[in-house]
Amino acid sequence: MARSSGAKKSARSKETSAARTGRGGADGSVDAVRLVAVDVLRAVRERDAYANLVLPGLLRERRISGRDAALATELAYGACRSLGLLDAVIADGAGRAIAEIDGPLLDVLRLGVYQLLRTRIGAHAAVDTSVALARAEFGTGKAGFVNAVLRRAGEKSVDEWVAALAPRDPVGRLAFEFAHPVWIAQAFADALGTRAGELRDVLAADDARPIVHLVARPGEITAEELALVTGGEEGRWSPYAVYLDGGDPGKLEPVREGMAGVQDEGSQLVALALTRAPLEGADGGRWLDLCAGPGGKAALLGSLAAIDGFRIDAVEPAEHRAELVRKAVHNLPVDVHVADGRRSGLRPGYDRILVDAPCTGLGALRRRPEARWRRTPSDVADLVALQRELLAAAWDLLRPGGVVVYSTCSPHLQETVAVVADAVRRTGAKQLDTRELLPGVTDIGDGPGAQLWPHRHGTDAMFLAALRKPLEQ
Repeated sequence: MARSSGAKKSARSKETSAARTGRGGADGSVDAVRLVAVDVLRAVRERDAYANLVLPGLLRERRISGRDAALATELAYGACRSLGLLDAVIADGAGRAIAEIDGPLLDVLRLGVYQLLRTRIGAHAAVDTSVALARAEFGTGKAGFVNAVLRRAGEKSVDEWVAALAPRDPVGRLAFEFAHPVWIAQAFADALGTRAGELRDVLAADDARPIVHLVARPGEITAEELALVTGGEEGRWSPYAVYLDGGDPGKLEPVREGMAGVQDEGSQLVALALTRAPLEGADGGRWLDLCAGPGGKAALLGSLAAIDGFRIDAVEPAEHRAELVRKAVHNLPVDVHVADGRRSGLRPGYDRILVDAPCTGLGALRRRPEARWRRTPSDVADLVALQRELLAAAWDLLRPGGVVVYSTCSPHLQETVAVVADAVRRTGAKQLDTRELLPGVTDIGDGPGAQLWPHRHGTDAMFLAALRKPLEQ
């Protein structure tokens, strides 16, 4: 006898509830790891959430740890990074545009195709677990659709799909292969200039899981001591950097006690460059971080300033980010101001100013898995206008003979060398050779600015330039 629609609905509700708690669907094959991953994908798609903020909470809430947590992280972040390639394969297998597939079902398909093409998970497991997810939430009909699309996706290797679906031009093909929007891959190629042949290496490094970088707080602990305590490895470029292969750095005692923090080594080098830049006249100890949130550079600068009895002002316009800065610089000689850096109201006369400007963040895509698919070329113009205004405001606050370091976590030429060239033209600034401020760091360009790259340095793709104000203008 057929069940009534109410009985079917009740059965599906129970099935979905079982899947949501990781106990398994009707066939017992739905697991908590895939469920976490697909829920992260859904949060990113529906709420524009950040995967690196959503995932830790879900893992804690569902008590997933160890190898299961590592797998959930790989699946969630990897699928977020790979959307362009995944969607092309799904559209081909489904015979319809991605926009015509229900969002929640698309999340399941993305997770399944990612497992098939970009992990070593067996095809049988990738298909069956995805079908179970679909059945638990949507019923048998849509589970059959998922099964058909995934089996079609599994008919080719990832290399074969690239050959079949990628654009024919070299940049477009590499962008597709390494799951980047074409405009971003082109921006990287432009920034590489005569070394554009490294584009494959850049995109591959950008698509890999980055290791954790710690910073040892000067005056609190040395990098050598931090490496010994954490089991990490001392960094190559910053005297305060330590590398960790994995784990939750927030659980480390030096981090909990404020003796160390999590900070990309490239960001450490930017802060250090500011302290090393030669001034004209004595350093009076007035330093400014004009774009301080979330506080990593301000904390490193504050630790260095404390050694010499100097003091730092840190500006952040958003109150919630200003609170992050306050926590980062606790017990350091740093005064936090909630203000727009373009109109801070601060008294001019600073010796050193850091403008770590808001930017597209193209240099840190490996740490923000969904970001590459959110940015568009139209974002660049508005950000460049803001960057120019912030650099102009910093210039007005700088004393004659003082230095401003301008940095972005982006290699995009419009955000980097073009902004600096405009400032030099307008102000008559003396542009210093930034490479001299990064002793021992190799392969950072022809100067006078410096460009770090993940494939060369293992850092985010940070750009920095140093401008000194003439004593007489």
